[in-house]
Order: sequence, then C-alpha cells, then structure tokens
Amino acid sequence: MPEDTLLQWRDEFPILSTCNYLISNSLGAMPRKVYDSLKFYADTWAEHGVSSWGKGWFEMPQMVGNKIAPLMGAAENTVLVHQNASIANSILFGGMDFSDTKRNKVVITDMDFPSDIYVLRRWLPEHMQVHVVKTKDGISIDADELLDAIDENTRLVSVSHVLFRSAYIMPAQEIVEKAHSVGAEVVFNGYHSIGVIPVDVTAMNVDYYIGGVLKWLCGGPGGVFMYVRPDKLTSLDPKVTGWFAHKTPFAFDTEHFDLREDAYRLMNGTPGIASLHAIQPGVDIIAEVGVDAIREKSIRQTNMLIDLADEKGYEVVSPRDSERRGGTVTVNPPNAYEVSRELIARDIKIDYRENAGIRIAPHFYTTDDEVRQAMDAIDEILGDGSWKLHTQNRDFVT
Repeated sequence: MPEDTLLQWRDEFPILSTCNYLISNSLGAMPRKVYDSLKFYADTWAEHGVSSWGKGWFEMPQMVGNKIAPLMGAAENTVLVHQNASIANSILFGGMDFSDTKRNKVVITDMDFPSDIYVLRRWLPEHMQVHVVKTKDGISIDADELLDAIDENTRLVSVSHVLFRSAYIMPAQEIVEKAHSVGAEVVFNGYHSIGVIPVDVTAMNVDYYIGGVLKWLCGGPGGVFMYVRPDKLTSLDPKVTGWFAHKTPFAFDTEHFDLREDAYRLMNGTPGIASLHAIQPGVDIIAEVGVDAIREKSIRQTNMLIDLADEKGYEVVSPRDSERRGGTVTVNPPNAYEVSRELIARDIKIDYRENAGIRIAPHFYTTDDEVRQAMDAIDEILGDGSWKLHTQNRDFVT
C-alpha cells in the first residue's frame, strides 16, 4: 500500500496524540492554529477596542464565507456565515413567500435532522402541508418515491444532502432537476457533506444550501454557512433580520428598513467574532489538503470498516456502495449503546444514535490502525462484559 501522505497533518491536531478520534461526523478535531487565531482576535480587541470593527470585523461573515465557498463550488460573495443552523434556517424559511395556496406542499424525509424539521414546521403557514417520505430500510430514502412526491403542488423540497444516521448520499442532482421542472425550490442541509465529499452547488443549480463547519471542516461550533443562488437573493424578504441587513446601518433610521441586495441582505444582528476566528484554521487546512484527496481516503477507510464489521458479524447501517456513502459507517453490534459508552471510556471517540447504532467516522488524519483498533475494541467489550457497566443513565449522549 502506498504511503498515506495525509497523515503528515496529524501534528496539526493536538487531540490525536491523546485518543483515537473517530467522531469527525459530530465534531472535527481542533486544529492547533485555533490558539493563534483566537489570540489574534483577543489582541485585536485589546489593542483597538471599538475600532476593531474597522479592522475587518464587519466584513468577517462574508470573508469567512468566501473561504468556504470554493469547497462547495460557490461563487465569491454568495456564502454567508451565521451562528447555527436553526438561525440560518429561520432566516431562509422566514424570508420565503408561501402565499400561493395552490402550491402548498413541502417535501421532507423522516431521515432529516430533527432540528431542521422543527424550524421548518414553525415557519410554515397553516395552509402548507408537509409530505414526509419515509425510509424503508433505516439507511436510505427510495429515490423514485422521493422524486414522485415532488409535483406541481410542491413549493419547497427541504432535505439533507447526506443523511446523518447512515451517511447515505441523496441523489441531489436528480432532486434539483425534478423540483425545478415543476417550479419548486430546493434547500439542502450539507452538514455531513462539505469537507468530506465533493460538492458543487453551482453545477447542481441548487437554490439554497446550508451547512456547518463543526464536523468535517474542523471549525468548531458557531459557524454555519448559507449559500443562496444569486438570482434568488432579492426574492427573499427575511423576517429574522437586524441592522447588519440594512443598506445604511449607521443611519439608525427607525422608520424605513431598506434591505441590502447582496448576501448581507440575510444578515441580522452583531455576529460572533470569536467563532469566526476559530472557524478559519480548519477551513484553511481542508482547502490545502483538498476534498478529492480526503474523499479518496475516506472511501478506502469506510470500506475497511464495512469489511471488518462483516468479518465480526455486526450489522452495517450505512450504504455499502461507496458512491452512495458519505464519510461515516454506522455499525450496530449487540448492546450498541452500552458498547459505545465503553468505547468512549477507553478514549475511542465515536458516537451513538438511536435507531441506527455506533457511528464511526475516520477523517484524513486517521490511521488504518486506529480504524482496526476501534473494531477490535468492540469485540473485546462484548467478550469481557464491560458493556454491562453502562446499562443505566441513558440521558444526553454524544
């Protein structure tokens, strides 16, 4: 096997020296340069005080968005960074026109991340109907059933690009094409795609795309990026807004709210500058490593995980076809929840999801030995009975 040149990046991530980190599908490892980036933020604030706004703070949501844009095939100045997906979704859904009573259908799936569904339902007027396409196997969504659900009555399709439980990659291009053919719009949740699989929102011609940096981009919490296709921007009339969205924010005009016509149209109040600094080192590294190289290694190591699970007789709750699988493999051994707790106790960082199993997510900095160690540890935990130590207190789990 040729040398794994991506392992040269391991020293940039301090946690890799203390544990087996296989949970980048939940929270990517922190880059060492975050210390420097946050120090720069603190030094700027300390030295310049309020003048820091003139040192780049005001432009940062778009400046950081422009760093993320090439990783998703977006044009410059089309991506803006917000603080979390619920805020970004609220800005988007609240700005959409749902007044057409004949086009009263929204298509989602029961495999989408719940928070996206919660927010969507809250913003829909009473006449809107939500059509839920349900999984048949707990892994995927039937493409034909989903496409058939998108009809002349459909206003919006709001689905995940990669499903969080199973890492199934949805047929994004086909969804966009079908939706557009009947006059509907599409928004994808890209939390489990950007940074681990190639994505080109421009080629896809998708209307809206919302994702986050905290997983595969190693950017930490507080960084959600929203892409809006340029021709769609001025059609949005956001209700979740603020002074940063005003054409002349420092006019302090309380009588007239004149929305900007660029990406800042979807801004609201003062952004979290510290998180915008913390985001950048991870994004910079992913850009330098390259998503194509990351994807090639991810396919190899996730194939390895599936082979090991098959050898050990554990159920695999992820697609076996690498073309349809993102960066995660979900395995479901006996007593999966309890096993997951013991893996974490042994400093093997994974997570567990109800109705799925143990999610294992190698990234470009993961060694093959770490992949094997995790699977061997499941065997050991089931064999020595240590899983029984974790049969109670099933509260908040990561």
